[in-house]
Amino acid sequence: MHLLLGIIYLAFISLGLPDSLLGSAWPVLSVDLHLPLSSSGIIFMIISAGTVISSLNADRLLRKYSTGVLTAVSTGITAGALFGFSVSRSLTELCFWAVPYGLGAGCIDTALNNYVALHYETRHMNWLHCMWGIGASVGPYLMSLALVQNAGNWQGGYRTVGFIQLILTTVLFATLSLWKAEKEEKTGEKKEVLSLKKILFVPGVTEMMITFFCYCALEQTAGLWASSWLVHAKGVAEVPAAAYASFFFTGITLGRALCGFLSYKCNDKQMIRLGLLIVTTGLCGMLQNFSVTLNEAGLILLGFGCAPVYPSLIHTVPAKFGAAHSQAIIGMQMASAYIGTSFMPPLFGWLIRMLPISVFPYDLLLLTGLMILFHEKLQKR
Repeated sequence: MHLLLGIIYLAFISLGLPDSLLGSAWPVLSVDLHLPLSSSGIIFMIISAGTVISSLNADRLLRKYSTGVLTAVSTGITAGALFGFSVSRSLTELCFWAVPYGLGAGCIDTALNNYVALHYETRHMNWLHCMWGIGASVGPYLMSLALVQNAGNWQGGYRTVGFIQLILTTVLFATLSLWKAEKEEKTGEKKEVLSLKKILFVPGVTEMMITFFCYCALEQTAGLWASSWLVHAKGVAEVPAAAYASFFFTGITLGRALCGFLSYKCNDKQMIRLGLLIVTTGLCGMLQNFSVTLNEAGLILLGFGCAPVYPSLIHTVPAKFGAAHSQAIIGMQMASAYIGTSFMPPLFGWLIRMLPISVFPYDLLLLTGLMILFHEKLQKR
């Protein structure tokens, strides 16, 4: 069991590795291929669309294949997509390879989240997403190493991560015997494939999806716009502003590591409420205009508050909706997550064309208020 858990952790590090590659490679990649800077948005949207589609269909796939098989195949697909990125010489080719990357990543994310929610305690769900943060942090470092060793060699960065994914694919196929097939679960519940309409009519699912959407919108909006807010609204220099923006994600990663230990004393509901309380406290620090230091501290605190919300919302699904329906509902959660991360940060960018960027913490406060409202509604349902 411990060996399988280690493999799951490795799979989630692997899932995080490519997520930040595009952003770190794009300044060099776009010049090399003579592409406008805005083209990265097209590739990002294709990847996001693929993840939404595969997340919604993961439940059907897991009726036919075990979690281990689906994870191994999907990891292999993402490895192939990364090698495809490394040989692409046009926007059309990049868009083509973005399709299998999105489809593979969505299946891995949904399948592993459901497996851990069913078979492991809350602490492991927190540590699982801590592993994703490690992967997302290491990805840009591997890309920077490739660029330093051979100037402009963004292809080498993609190949390196592709090889790592390929090795993990081999490990996953070699350890398929360790995975429990869902047919052998001891729940005794009758399982059925739920249509989108049926899922939405399950009491509490709508509240869960809105809570999840708002969380992911907040996390991605904060990560994308925090540095610009510090520079243009608070007068912080570019370099320290970028550092504090990165500390937001560091806070999430370290916070999830700590939350794994805190979960020995707190259940999922308590973890979510504690996280939202810390988020609100961090936003109060960001909203005040007396001290820039408090603004920066508030941003870091915001990251720590975000830490337990995402994993605890996923882990609570089997307990609230039953193991038989957990895969379908977690698939809906993942789809809500990718929609929130894809559309809400650009929406804020459109908003600040008309309003000053100082509205940034108010936007995050609105999303936090909606999270609190719908999470409490979920408890009543």
